[in-house]
Amino acid sequence: MLQEFALLSPNNTVPNTLSMEFNWLTMNGKAGPDITPVLCKPGERVRLRFVNMGMDHHPMHMHGHQWVTTGTEGGRIPEASWQPGNTQLVGVAQVRTVEFVAKYVGDWMLHCHLPHHMMNQMVSMVGPMTHGGGGMQAGLGMQEGMGIIRGGGAMGEANGPALGRGLGMAADHERASSAFVHQQHGDAAEGAERVPGFPQDMWMPMDHLVDHKPENYGLRKEWTASMMGMMTLIRVLEPEMFDKIAELKRQQVRA
Repeated sequence: MLQEFALLSPNNTVPNTLSMEFNWLTMNGKAGPDITPVLCKPGERVRLRFVNMGMDHHPMHMHGHQWVTTGTEGGRIPEASWQPGNTQLVGVAQVRTVEFVAKYVGDWMLHCHLPHHMMNQMVSMVGPMTHGGGGMQAGLGMQEGMGIIRGGGAMGEANGPALGRGLGMAADHERASSAFVHQQHGDAAEGAERVPGFPQDMWMPMDHLVDHKPENYGLRKEWTASMMGMMTLIRVLEPEMFDKIAELKRQQVRA
């Protein structure tokens, strides 16, 4: 089940149901890395059914294998019309069924191939962000963020680089801050790392938050740093590892 929600300000856990700017993407109600991976053994035939319950299209993509599209919301497609590939566009209100044979052992990414949908909680910047020694504008409206010029010169400050969606009075324009630029040149001011939002870093491992899931057993350390938004894994496991995880799941149920 593919869905998206609007959580447009930091630390807000209540979706804005009036907004149509979505920044929180989920599969089966969970966001990566909390989406439970699909487990299978080498040689197994795997069927995945994607149901798009949102208002965005999702080109679903799998690494390491080729699949064939075998069904839609109208039912099963005649075999003569099956389409091979590893990316399948699932449009709004559509259902697509794909099938593949798990030939290759490994942990393979399964995700929406829209880059923004592989991230979460992308909101207007409220901490310093720099370019060329000066502050970058933030808190502008959707039109500015999309590069739509509504007034002023094309090279003017009002139409310069900007970050994020509007937060109203909460973030008009960023104040100038050159800590990031200084840091790049090795002369960062003392204490610069304590400035909120510095440096801009997307590497956020959180293994400890999802280690309780048996399906995640044996994954590489800090694997969660690469998993956000509408992203999960297809894990093709050797029989010994598959059985080990199955036993862990049974132990968890008994507990």
